[in-house]
Amino acid sequence: MIPIHDSSMAVSVGAARAQPTPTTEPFWSAARDGRLDIQRCDSCATVVFYPRVSCVGCGARELIWVTASGRATLSSFVIVHLPAPGFEDAVPYVLAIVRLVEGPSMMTNIVGVEPRPENLRVDMELEVRFERRAGRVLPVFAPAGGVR
Repeated sequence: MIPIHDSSMAVSVGAARAQPTPTTEPFWSAARDGRLDIQRCDSCATVVFYPRVSCVGCGARELIWVTASGRATLSSFVIVHLPAPGFEDAVPYVLAIVRLVEGPSMMTNIVGVEPRPENLRVDMELEVRFERRAGRVLPVFAPAGGVR
């Protein structure tokens, strides 16, 4: 289990408003426990993120929850300077798409580095962290092995 840190950093408006559903609750529950859980199809072994009711590979409804390694690489990023309403004190921050080593991509924040372009590079190795924001525990990512 990875420790959970409190953060005043911005969280995407969508994540702040997201309400757990029967499909997504296992993801949120795992995050509260410091785990990044994703789904894998029991029929074709496709790994799925975001939580769904059926496999994107074969359409089967036999999705099981597995704990991801927490390792990823940075696919794309933007440094946000113009925040959503209510997050004015949090800028700048890094909004990113990361690719989990298990395959799926996810949108998240990059933490643990100053939000400047010279501190980030596509394909840099990342590892998951968990932060409590807006009353919810969210997976965020930091450079693997600490600040680079």
